[in-house]
Amino acid sequence: MKNNPLINETLMQMKYARIVSLLAERLGVGHERALDVFYNSDTYTYLSNKMYHLHNMGDAYIVDEIFLELQRNQ
Repeated sequence: MKNNPLINETLMQMKYARIVSLLAERLGVGHERALDVFYNSDTYTYLSNKMYHLHNMGDAYIVDEIFLELQRNQ
């Protein structure tokens, strides 16, 4: 499935940055560690695949999903 051309990649990168910042705050870690957690999560995989429409969800919701994913994997 092709990416939706209406989804601006610059806006997605800005969304990623906000998510990483919120994730760092929530986990009490630095941005570099939060970035690693984010990019290695299943949630990121779904977020980057536009067919799942996760990009429509709020930043806090996505951070919650990553946090729940981390809890499930412990």
